[in-house]
Amino acid sequence: HATAPRSSRAPARRLTLLSRAYCHLCDDMRAALVPLLARRGIDLVEIDVDTDPQLEAQFGERVPVLLAGDVESGHELCHYVLDPQRVRDAL
Repeated sequence: HATAPRSSRAPARRLTLLSRAYCHLCDDMRAALVPLLARRGIDLVEIDVDTDPQLEAQFGERVPVLLAGDVESGHELCHYVLDPQRVRDAL
């Protein structure tokens, strides 16, 4: 049977949080995500940009960054401060 093509904006089943250690904005975004993701079955993957030279070069001081999807194919939902409506829309 044929399946419908997936939209590039299909509901996200995974969010990726790009963060770094000792980042209070990262801590704030992580804490704000918890109630949004509770009971939704969404995976949250957190990556420390300082452990990957390419990510550090790409995102530099612009963390935290929240992506719908993964680093390679995801799209940015917000950075610095959580945008709850954009996250809900992506889910």
